[in-house]
Amino acid sequence: MNAGSDGAGADFAGRYSAIDRLLHRAAFAGLGVQRGVADLEDKLYAADFAGVALDRPVFVTALPRAGTTLLLELLTATGEFTTHTYRRMPFVLCPLLWWRLSRGFAKAEAPSERAHGDGMAVSPDSVEAFEEVVWRAFWPDHYGAERIRPWDPAEVDPDGEFEAFFANHLRKIVALGDRAADAPAGRRYVSKNNANIARLGLLARLFPDARILVPVRAPGAHVASLRRQHTNFLALHGREPFARRYMEWIGHLEFGEALRPIDFGGWLDAAPATARDPSGPDFWLSYWCAAYEAALAAPADAVSFVSYDRLRAAPKEGLATLAEVVGLARPAALTALSDRFRAPTAGDGEATATDGDPALLRQAADLHARLLDRAVI
Repeated sequence: MNAGSDGAGADFAGRYSAIDRLLHRAAFAGLGVQRGVADLEDKLYAADFAGVALDRPVFVTALPRAGTTLLLELLTATGEFTTHTYRRMPFVLCPLLWWRLSRGFAKAEAPSERAHGDGMAVSPDSVEAFEEVVWRAFWPDHYGAERIRPWDPAEVDPDGEFEAFFANHLRKIVALGDRAADAPAGRRYVSKNNANIARLGLLARLFPDARILVPVRAPGAHVASLRRQHTNFLALHGREPFARRYMEWIGHLEFGEALRPIDFGGWLDAAPATARDPSGPDFWLSYWCAAYEAALAAPADAVSFVSYDRLRAAPKEGLATLAEVVGLARPAALTALSDRFRAPTAGDGEATATDGDPALLRQAADLHARLLDRAVI
């Protein structure tokens, strides 16, 4: 059985057997069932995670295509952090119980290129973004049919259960990571979750000692990449409907037929007509500006902006700074990974003035300059 690979490569559906698909449908048919199983897990395995300290968790977030996956992989490669992997799927809310049930049929798989077609290879043991499943389980009212409503920093779960559940979930992930034979003591939680950009203030309130990293790319290149991925996923979802359902189940509502943009400040209704079509650049330029304006308003002492372009231009120096920002015990473990940065590809070219409304391009350029002024790298 495929224990959770995310449809890497072009043949998304081919990576899932009929049993895999049935298991995913059962797991996500009602997240309330998973929540109930997680409550049972709390009682059965409390000793496994109750003593785990949530020491300075790190949340990596931004609009997609900003370098969040690479930052996650770099941080986990230091050995000081742990996070979700593809093997956590599909029972994300009860990871300890699922680990015990699935380890008997887990099998090794060679890495292959993920569905984005960006050269990044994944396997069932690769780290990935599954934290959003927890948020979907507790905050369904934020997920509309066409958009996601951002979280207020003071917002409280109506049922009063989320904060305790989320903290325990992080402890469980750390406890699972520490089971590895080469795991150092006291590893920390790190996640990549693009949708966390909609709840920066809330995360800062829930975890006062957390560090939130928000990578920033030059808007021209970033918007070009967003448009390209949206087109790619429209094609993927058109030929493989299971891929769309999969993305909706895990809360990756970023591209293709699954797209549900985050409505920062009500920008979707305020945008001009030319900015309401995701196939055009003005939609993504407007989205970029709304997202990063909201990020700039988040608590400055909790959020660190990271220029992906500066990091790629001088990776060793940038990673040294990043190691200091997140408080690594062994900074050299991160700077040693500087060769992971590749030169820009031909497809990463900057959008030009003809690719979008000139006023929007100027707005994005001004916002980018302000973000760089605040960036730690």
